[in-house]
Amino acid sequence: MKALRMHSWGVEPAPEEVPEPRPGEGEVLVRAEACGVGLTVLNCIRGDLGADPGDLPRVPGHELVGRIVEVGPGVDATRLGERVAAYFYLFCGRCRRCLAGGQNLCDALAGFVGVHRDGGYAELAVLPERNAVRLPDSLDPVLATVVPDAVATAVHVAHVAGIGPGRRVAVVAAGGGVGVHVVQVARVFGAEVAGLEAAAPKRRHLETELGIPAFDSTEFAAVELPATWGARADVVVDLLGRQASLSWALATLDTGGRLVTLTTFPGVEVPLDPRRLVFGEGSVLGSRYATRPELDEAAGLVAAGRVRPVIGRRETVAGVEAIHEDLRAGRLLGRGALVWSSGS
Repeated sequence: MKALRMHSWGVEPAPEEVPEPRPGEGEVLVRAEACGVGLTVLNCIRGDLGADPGDLPRVPGHELVGRIVEVGPGVDATRLGERVAAYFYLFCGRCRRCLAGGQNLCDALAGFVGVHRDGGYAELAVLPERNAVRLPDSLDPVLATVVPDAVATAVHVAHVAGIGPGRRVAVVAAGGGVGVHVVQVARVFGAEVAGLEAAAPKRRHLETELGIPAFDSTEFAAVELPATWGARADVVVDLLGRQASLSWALATLDTGGRLVTLTTFPGVEVPLDPRRLVFGEGSVLGSRYATRPELDEAAGLVAAGRVRPVIGRRETVAGVEAIHEDLRAGRLLGRGALVWSSGS
């Protein structure tokens, strides 16, 4: 089968013909229709989520959408033919956190799809059955690639931040693959939303297509939120994770405000005034991926047309490296997609 495969961490995956995999006990074989392409896959390729030489060679791509074409022992044959999305985290399903619905915080996490087992940059991929989340057949498979990460992550953010009616939510890096979907999910949850984005084409999209005010974040010190908000926000979702953005977010929180950060960079240090947090009852929160039920919730939002997938570039195998280049340069609006087939 065709695949893009890495033989060293930090090196772009290259096209290869590789043997077709077979599912084992409790596993399913998925024929890929498409795979989402975002910054996380670049982190995986760099080795940021694991760089054990023993995990090589490796096929990246965790935002896999496809159909189950074979099931291994112990898997109900009625799952054959299902369109599914891959849940990124290789959770155990047995620990207390998993049993409570917190698969993203699994105590016995075995790694990640596309890092510790092959992902969607190949025509076929084997997944644990529990990681193959059924999607509505009505979903276009390419558009559905935003569901298992970009939209599911946005849903988790909304839950963590307590986003709801009347809340004023500022999204930093609002034109990126997760950001542009956080904007939409926050509005579905009833919030007023503003976006911060350095790239002018992305700001135009936020304003003209999504109908929100968008501010140039090239210089955070110059950013002032709408006067109707009192230049303050109840929630700031920071998808940039840099000192400048985090410092701005902390200074912008209103009384009772919440800063939610998702992006992690080593060595980032941000001055924090505990007195301001105490007197304003502010919160600084981390948000990690999504739970498996939140992936179901994300699929429902997209299927109902309440969240519109934003895919800035679609390519076949030959064009994936160009998507990676656009991501690194900050040019890509929303997500990219590797397209294997048109679906059926």
